[in-house]
Amino acid sequence: MRLLQAGVAGLFLLAVSAWTQEDPAARMVEGIHAYLDRTAARRPPPTEASRERLRQMIGAVDARVAGDPERTAKGHSVRWPVLAGVTAEGVLLEPRGAPRCRAVALADADEQPEDSRLARLLAARGCQVLVPVLIDRQDTWSGIPGIRMTNQPHREWIWRMAYQVGRTILGYEVQKVLAAVDWFRRQGKDTVLVAGEGEGGLVAFYAAALDTRIDGAIVAGYFGPRERLWQEPIYRDVWGLLAEFGDAEIAALIAPRKLAVVPSGYPEVAGPPPETKERRGACPNGRLTAPAIEEVRREAARLGNVPLAATLDAAVARLLPSPAGAVPSIPPADAEARQKRQFDELVEFTQKLIRQSPARRAELRAGRDCVWNEVIGRLPDPSLPPNPRLRPVCDEPKFRGYEVTLDVWPDVFASGILLVPKDLKPGERRPVVVCQHGLEGRPRDLADPRVDHPAYHRYGVRLAEEGFIVYAPQNPYIGQDRFRLILRKARPLKLSLFSFILGQHQQTLRWLKSLDYVDGARIGFYGLSYGGKTAVRVPPLVDDYALSICSADFNEWVWKTTSVESRYSYMITQEYDMYEWNFANTINYGELAILMAPRPFMVERGHDDGVAPDEWVAYEFAKVRRHYDKQGLAGRAEIEFFNGPHTIHGQGTFEFLRRHLRWPN
Repeated sequence: MRLLQAGVAGLFLLAVSAWTQEDPAARMVEGIHAYLDRTAARRPPPTEASRERLRQMIGAVDARVAGDPERTAKGHSVRWPVLAGVTAEGVLLEPRGAPRCRAVALADADEQPEDSRLARLLAARGCQVLVPVLIDRQDTWSGIPGIRMTNQPHREWIWRMAYQVGRTILGYEVQKVLAAVDWFRRQGKDTVLVAGEGEGGLVAFYAAALDTRIDGAIVAGYFGPRERLWQEPIYRDVWGLLAEFGDAEIAALIAPRKLAVVPSGYPEVAGPPPETKERRGACPNGRLTAPAIEEVRREAARLGNVPLAATLDAAVARLLPSPAGAVPSIPPADAEARQKRQFDELVEFTQKLIRQSPARRAELRAGRDCVWNEVIGRLPDPSLPPNPRLRPVCDEPKFRGYEVTLDVWPDVFASGILLVPKDLKPGERRPVVVCQHGLEGRPRDLADPRVDHPAYHRYGVRLAEEGFIVYAPQNPYIGQDRFRLILRKARPLKLSLFSFILGQHQQTLRWLKSLDYVDGARIGFYGLSYGGKTAVRVPPLVDDYALSICSADFNEWVWKTTSVESRYSYMITQEYDMYEWNFANTINYGELAILMAPRPFMVERGHDDGVAPDEWVAYEFAKVRRHYDKQGLAGRAEIEFFNGPHTIHGQGTFEFLRRHLRWPN
């Protein structure tokens, strides 16, 4: 069946009966979930090089500071240096005679070092024991006083900002353990052990895997399968972890040193602290429950026989078979003040890394492959032919509209609305403007003549009325927390939401260029809000876009995602999907836009847009303008400020499209 007039070929209709009544956007999100759910990591056997990759993954990469523990108060309380400006605090238990061994013992995050039974069991067998405090799961200081407080656990608050500079709360706490090991080794060649329960078990496990100076480890309340990592608290997310490591692989890095796993004592955490009127914004998905013992046994047997111990006492006896003495008691400390000091130190250390990140970006000078592979995460190119399915959705005086669906990968498709002008002449090829909606948006918000959305003002329709071919894709940032869970599943596989969006746009561009009335050299991109995020993450990496316009999003993205002072910060909102591994040290919006060069790039910015202040936008765009001017590309990088809010203005941007897409010719 012919879809358009003579000279317009390449499109065809399928019967409307082939379409379901389901919401295609919801099906898109569920398809990506299905793709991730069936993506099994093919992990190679761990090698010595794996140890260094694991260190990079958790961000345990900063130089440690040497120093001995010093007493901070009466009794057992001590502090020892870890990183520049970062200390560990906890308790030190000394044996009466010469120590039989030296150990770091870690309680769960919500337990005080003074209450650690594991530490007392080790001390009873003649060990010198350091017991560091971990950052807890309370939300007392998570927020910006005077602006907004959140219900994020302290561990999530630190994880968010640290993730942007290639660090994690896990990596920081592993460093605290390794600083204790440094001190132990300076004292002599005694046996060194690490042991932990719950969150402390996780930290001890990774510390032993990273440092071969550790002779043995006890891991209680942590070991098990990690395929459901996305269901655990977000502060356990590690970029790319499951592509190479499950718990069996971590254990293999400890072998042949001693390891005892206790499959009990798992902390039960229902989620973040409850939301209140004053506190909200935590990642709502993340709970801790005990795995089934059968699952633990399967993981223990997967790469060998990880030894399981029935109880803590049995695990300690296995690593230290000598008779136990008296179990010491430890007086309580000022736990809240200690926790506040530890929290503040990690916040300040991370903020210093953020302040230093422009220099790191300048040293790296990241190219497109680096951004795609290391920040966004690269999927294979689309594996299926587009197989376009279209149905008519509107017939206006100047254009016709079609709903489009294209295959990309198994379970994953692309869709959108295509607007085709009626005055196309035989053999004519016209430019295309890909118009991208924002968060929770739909193509009809901007490409349906019956819809006048206050943010979009029918800008897709207006461009079609000017004679441009318009395509409005559906992007999968829709469905509230359901789409954000894609990030939770994707990050451990070294993928992100934009890994899929890039593939969808690759396939869309392939299909558009196949149409005999499309000029494949004149395809521009114009996106608002989350569509503006797309404007700096897709066209710079995909050659087939001739230009890109970022509306209502461009700003100093590192500040936006990490500031602990500004009301514009994502640190105090629910958008945990905004965090991208080591983004600050790799790229920022200015550098992303520069990757468009020599292709034209434009920013559209309303003075009253709440995304960021004008000053942030102008500061970041200055880098773009300077680069284009220095490269002799003056006029190809533009910014338009206008009096208005978070909306399409459609004045300077339309002129930008006309000029650089050469329409009318």
